[in-house]
Amino acid sequence: MVWIPLSDHPIGEAASHRLSQLPLVLAGPMLRRTEPGAVTVWVALKHACEVTLQVYATQEQGHELDRVLLAGTRETIAIGQHLHIVAVTATPVASNILTPDRLYAYNLRFSPLESAAQEDDLRLDCTLLEALQMPFGSEEPEHSISYFQHRLPTFALPPSDLNHLKIVHGSCRKPHGSGPDALPLLDYLLERNSHDPNTRPHQLFLTGDQIYGDDVGDPWLWLLTDIGDALLGWQEPLPVEKGRVLMAKHCSPGQRSQLVEIKAGFTAGLRNHPEYAKSHLLSFGEYCAAYLLAWSPVLHPARIPDEPPHGLVGRSWRREASAIRKFKQQLWRVRRALANTPTYTVFDDHDISDDWYLNQAWCLRVLGKPLGRRVVQNGLQAYALFQAWGNTPEQFAGGRSGEVLVRAIAHWSASQGRDTVADQTIAALVGLPPTNPYTGLPQFQRDGEALILDRDPRALDWHYTVRGDRHEVVVLDTRTWRGYPADESPKAPPMLLSPTAFKRQLQTPLQEGDTLNQSGNSHVDLTLVVAPTNLVHMRAIDWVQQWDLKQGNVYQNDVGDAWNLHKGAFAALLEVLFQWRDRVVVLSGDIHYGYAIQLNYGSRSSAPTGQPTAIATPQVLAQLTSSAFKNAEWKTQIIHTRIKAIAPEPPQYWIGWQSSQLKHLPNATVAQQIHARWGNSKKAWMAAIHQPANPPDWYYCLTWIKRQPAQSVLRVLPSTVTQRGWLHRCIRVITWLWRNRWLQEGNEVVGLNNLGEVRFHWSEVEPKTVIQDLYWRAPWQPQQVISSRFEVPLTADPDESVAAPHSSSIAEGAVT
Repeated sequence: MVWIPLSDHPIGEAASHRLSQLPLVLAGPMLRRTEPGAVTVWVALKHACEVTLQVYATQEQGHELDRVLLAGTRETIAIGQHLHIVAVTATPVASNILTPDRLYAYNLRFSPLESAAQEDDLRLDCTLLEALQMPFGSEEPEHSISYFQHRLPTFALPPSDLNHLKIVHGSCRKPHGSGPDALPLLDYLLERNSHDPNTRPHQLFLTGDQIYGDDVGDPWLWLLTDIGDALLGWQEPLPVEKGRVLMAKHCSPGQRSQLVEIKAGFTAGLRNHPEYAKSHLLSFGEYCAAYLLAWSPVLHPARIPDEPPHGLVGRSWRREASAIRKFKQQLWRVRRALANTPTYTVFDDHDISDDWYLNQAWCLRVLGKPLGRRVVQNGLQAYALFQAWGNTPEQFAGGRSGEVLVRAIAHWSASQGRDTVADQTIAALVGLPPTNPYTGLPQFQRDGEALILDRDPRALDWHYTVRGDRHEVVVLDTRTWRGYPADESPKAPPMLLSPTAFKRQLQTPLQEGDTLNQSGNSHVDLTLVVAPTNLVHMRAIDWVQQWDLKQGNVYQNDVGDAWNLHKGAFAALLEVLFQWRDRVVVLSGDIHYGYAIQLNYGSRSSAPTGQPTAIATPQVLAQLTSSAFKNAEWKTQIIHTRIKAIAPEPPQYWIGWQSSQLKHLPNATVAQQIHARWGNSKKAWMAAIHQPANPPDWYYCLTWIKRQPAQSVLRVLPSTVTQRGWLHRCIRVITWLWRNRWLQEGNEVVGLNNLGEVRFHWSEVEPKTVIQDLYWRAPWQPQQVISSRFEVPLTADPDESVAAPHSSSIAEGAVT
């Protein structure tokens, strides 16, 4: 079938016909923030409507609808001529609230606004089922959005018993990335347990890189530019330099590397890989289209051309087009899973661009260029519409900053980008710093010993907290609140949270949780923290990053994105967490492999009163990482196997002081790890125990949790897209040898595309445990889904202390 673009084309009548034949709902419904007294559903439409959300009680294990408990109405916002978005929130009818351990269903009703009532295909109100219907004669198969005969989406609140709580998480979903997409596996899990409110997943946390602004496939960009321009109804003039603009359609796929590096300052291609920036997103329409195509099959063409359009280079086109076709095949499952699971998100760098706000140098080189600033703003305003609105719908209520923002975006789009007042309002509300009128560079302000990007006090908060019946989840923004060292090189690793951010994002919500518990309004026993970048890496990555930092190659391996590279900030993070909680579970993504770590922590500040030199009974943190949904690399595929056993991850032991006065180590740095194998651990130990007047203030012990033997859990349909030719036949023979089960049974990490499911063993008489199951497709049998389990005790070993040196490593540091 010939692919017909949506935008203007020589065969314009056919293109117009294709747009008119699309269903009303372009993407969604997507179930977002879900609480006892408020449920929010996000949806993207092709016409302006008033959208009404109704939430129903159910009977007979969800099979029968009961009365309406919550309801709410809101009008869509016109993001473009053919793109109208809303996140509508339902609130209690007659004082009803939702309760745990029950199933609920929801429906949407769409009433055309006056501006859309004249459209031939939208003259009457319609229900969700009617709005989802593909036109008669469509080549696309019709898939249900429900698991029940009533055909409505369903959900359950987090349960009253933590033993039943199931949280799903993951990150890094690149459409043309290697390997099968892992996010559709959530649909299979729901399908098996949809009828039981205590066994189906209760919350989904997408922990970063939901879309890729950089590292975009050429066919993907070809689609995004066309769809973005068509839905907005205009083409955005992008400021290349003073007095010169260009349109995204004139920046062809595969040919943007020089433009985005030189004119925008982006660093995605600086690592001797210009292909990472060859199809970088630029326009607001492209960012919007990236979300629409990532979450819904509606706008996907029946087939992407096998050959690149005229004028484009075809070296990578065929490979990327094949990967995108496979990505689309299971997209209906992603759509259904997102409609039936309360979903929460937070950005990482690729949601905007690689290395976004990595360090002060990045901010200066990108935000100091008109094109760089424009692209960052485009990415952030798309993030606000497609992600943040559902995370914190209260910020988008009448008169709040979020509502002002979405209306400013609508005015800016209606003016085809010419409304400068609306543009300035958008920049302020998404948190972009003002530009120095003399230098053209972004402005910073002091925050303690650090510099932070200056921001308007009205700017939206991207961080937030979600509370269930027995647990709370604190979601961190470690991108826009970084603390850049004021007296060091602009390339120096930052604090991922500045001093003010520590207070706002961690101390305040943890303190609020305690207050709610003490008042009897809450019974939270478990705290989870979503940190998009990891607290701890593999040892080899730490070494590489330290080497790159010394060489000044900070963009090569994301030097500055891990917490443990800035020892002072990492120590502060642990201190704040354990000041308020004895046990914490951290969910992370980012690094394209999954694993689990246990960290035991003790400090004198939490020791019993009257024992100034004692260190308290250890507290415990579990870091659970699930990554990537769809972006496996050859490096992660190797560490997935038994080959990784050649270099296992050893335990790490650290001790530290708030202010060091050690005589044995007069030249001690802020945090310097001392390895026993190098013969100097005794020196560190002597410093710690032979000066009782200056004992360590804190210590921690870090242990990698072993991956349990893989278990087959379900069967899925294999991909139907195949590669042909003698080369691919040879490759299949080699990969058959590589994919044997024995080799793939590594014991530390999962390096294939994976989805993480977290649950708990919570007992008053037995040790508390967090369990992470990572689901992945078996290379030796692609229709098999495998589960690798990691069990992390949440009760620390009281014998794990600094009473004696250990054989692997001891570290000391003075934390400033």
